Amino acid sequence: MPSVRQLEYLVAVADLLHFGKAADECGVSQPTLSQQISALEKRLGAALIDRKGWAVQMTPLGRLVVERARRVLVEIQEIRSVARRSREKMVGVIRFGVTPTLGPYLMPSLIATLHAEQPDIKLYIREGLPTEQALELARGNLDMMIGPLPLIGEGLEIEPLFREPMHIVVPPHHPLAEKPTVTRHDLAGEAFLSLDPRHHYHRMVEGICDDLGAVILRDYEGTSLDSIQQMVGSGIGIAVLPELYLRSDVGGEALIRRVTPVDWQATRSIAAAWRRNAANSADFRLIAARVQAEAKRILSDH
Repeated sequence: MPSVRQLEYLVAVADLLHFGKAADECGVSQPTLSQQISALEKRLGAALIDRKGWAVQMTPLGRLVVERARRVLVEIQEIRSVARRSREKMVGVIRFGVTPTLGPYLMPSLIATLHAEQPDIKLYIREGLPTEQALELARGNLDMMIGPLPLIGEGLEIEPLFREPMHIVVPPHHPLAEKPTVTRHDLAGEAFLSLDPRHHYHRMVEGICDDLGAVILRDYEGTSLDSIQQMVGSGIGIAVLPELYLRSDVGGEALIRRVTPVDWQATRSIAAAWRRNAANSADFRLIAARVQAEAKRILSDH
């Protein structure tokens, strides 16, 4: 295939109809320019320039090639411009994975912030299980993801972002909702709702139940945090819900009551991940910083 420089030399000759002036325009010596155009003609198997003494004219084929070369060079210039702009601000579509126990309650405000700062970036958001998304990330099907630690995948850069408090919630008329002081002992034997076992959230709740001497309701696994909140509100069991969910407009505490044991607390660690040495690592790091800042703003807003 012709090189970009060969096309630039050819267009310069077509514009100036003079090898010496075209060489000066391109910043190369005349022999270099002549050799490259000869190499281009040899590669295409046809003459592009009609050389008759000092006169220079384009052949009919040469004019057709120059017409197309101009379009190619314009597109290349656009690519260079995009690359130049990307050094100043992010551009393009980023395939962004997020866990459903976090995304719906953090992403809306994050997207608004990013769009105001980086209007040329677009997030293609895909919700999914963190374990599966880490695999998709390593395979190149995602560009970046956020989710609870641990995130495991080959060749991934993992950036811890924040720790999110987890809270025990009960139905409004549950005995623990009326108790002035709740301890770990009061939670022993209680039945906790959770998501299905594929979720990191399930493993976290399972660990909390083991620690408190409580049990998981295996026959009432939720499909989302909303379904868990609604089942708690209806009195089926109690649950552990993330702080960001409880503070969100779609979550909230209308159907439930928090209980805060004096001798117990739990958090989950949220991290961002992308492929190590990815070309857009600087952009991903900036997005991770925005996620971190937005989460901390929400968590500190009383």
